[in-house]
Amino acid sequence: MKTKNIFLVLLFSTVVSISFAQEKTRKQLREDRKLEKKRQTEILMNSKEFVFVARNASPHGFRNVDLTSNTNYLKFQPDFIKSEMPFFGTAYNGAAYGGDGGLNFEGKPQQYTFKKEKKAYQIKAVVKGQNDLYTIFISIFFDGSASLSINSNNRSTISYSGEISPIEKKEIK
Repeated sequence: MKTKNIFLVLLFSTVVSISFAQEKTRKQLREDRKLEKKRQTEILMNSKEFVFVARNASPHGFRNVDLTSNTNYLKFQPDFIKSEMPFFGTAYNGAAYGGDGGLNFEGKPQQYTFKKEKKAYQIKAVVKGQNDLYTIFISIFFDGSASLSINSNNRSTISYSGEISPIEKKEIK
């Protein structure tokens, strides 16, 4: 009877230790998510096609603006860039008159550079819009977060922080 109890205790402790050994800790799970996010970011950077969506805007000389409830994006491809970003700041030469006030433009980049550095990918592009020339600087960090800065001839510089994601492909019916 005593040996039976000892055997059951040993069996129970073995089963419990095996189940705990297979369970990942929070730190391991966090590290796995971080590696997966880095892998996904690398795939997007290799394809050079992604969408930047801003969480907030930082106009120069003004307070930060929360953009989580605003629709905004910058669709990035090496041969075509489309921007639907809100603008907060100073406009020069009547840039805001007769328009919607946002940084809405699209076109083929006149210049395009792409570099992978120690902590982030750096992209610079110059796009000629209908009435302005836009210089875009974007830093994409390995976790998928990004910071975007847009310089314009007719508006003050504005910066955005947000995340990148794949471009959604629309199905043709």
